[in-house]
Amino acid sequence: MAGNNRKNELRALFMGGAPASPTQAPADQPDALTPVNNQPTPNAHRAASGAVKAMGLSLGSITREAEEARALRKALTQGERIVALDPALVEASFVEDRLTDAEVDDPDFLALVESIRENGQQSPILVRPHPEKQSHYQTAYGHRRLKAVRRLELQVQAIVRPLTDDELVLAQGKENAERRNLSFIERALFASALVARGFDRKVIGDALAVQKSELSRLLQVAESVPHHVARAIGPAPKAGRERWMAIGTLLEGEEARAQAEDEIASSRFRAAETDQRFQLVFNRLSQNDKPEPEKPEELKDEAGRVFARLRLDGKAPRIEFLPGTHPAFLKEAIAMLAKWHATFVENQKS
Repeated sequence: MAGNNRKNELRALFMGGAPASPTQAPADQPDALTPVNNQPTPNAHRAASGAVKAMGLSLGSITREAEEARALRKALTQGERIVALDPALVEASFVEDRLTDAEVDDPDFLALVESIRENGQQSPILVRPHPEKQSHYQTAYGHRRLKAVRRLELQVQAIVRPLTDDELVLAQGKENAERRNLSFIERALFASALVARGFDRKVIGDALAVQKSELSRLLQVAESVPHHVARAIGPAPKAGRERWMAIGTLLEGEEARAQAEDEIASSRFRAAETDQRFQLVFNRLSQNDKPEPEKPEELKDEAGRVFARLRLDGKAPRIEFLPGTHPAFLKEAIAMLAKWHATFVENQKS
């Protein structure tokens, strides 16, 4: 029943569920805006067809589309309009939140491109008038959709809303929470970038939906891991908070940072996917963090010939006799050690 309700919501939205008479656009709205939801368009049939095709998607995809439909209906009922913009006039947010190169290594993005190619853009992005460039816009959320329509050389469907910097950051964070969550390092760098821009920590915490203690951990990692190293590794979604904090600790020394630089420059690193890249750097630093084992002490006879080695590394010191040592000597040596040990224990008691 839940699946049918979601399908009906999509039908209602794309086959006439939107308000029939949206409010008038603001008088100062730039001419570049082209209203697309105040009259029937040639794309209406394609949108409806796309909604029907969406019914064949996985349950997760249907759920996402239904949530987008509800959000869109709410925006429309509040008097906001969907407009078609030239993607060349729309810039990304002033703060980056993802490390993924969407057009190269994000399969979700490639699937989104194909979905828009077949069904059209079924959910608008949110933008604000650019605070510094006339007739340009800045994206609050919908960055992947913007990239997808650029790739397809289409106009982007958008809701234009005046937003403060704080409101834009909160909207951007809300999208990440509702869609594909940012990985730990992406959230850490996002938080660090907002701090650098002077945002209040409460706003940053609200945008990332984290408490003060978690925000402190995010900023700690962002400070300890050089940004270019983090970007080279990428989002590494399987590497959680503890491992990123561990690698941050390993990177405190100059020698460790040089080793990390050497690793990210290697061909094996460049050929690996993001979680493997994290592991390569982590392994490299972990190996260097281990102390060098102590060299064994050589036991020599009066003629200077080595007959055994004493190893003191580890919890159990041991004597290793050289291969070929005569069995009779081993028995005599063991007997003498037992006698000396007994004498030593007695002397310790007195």
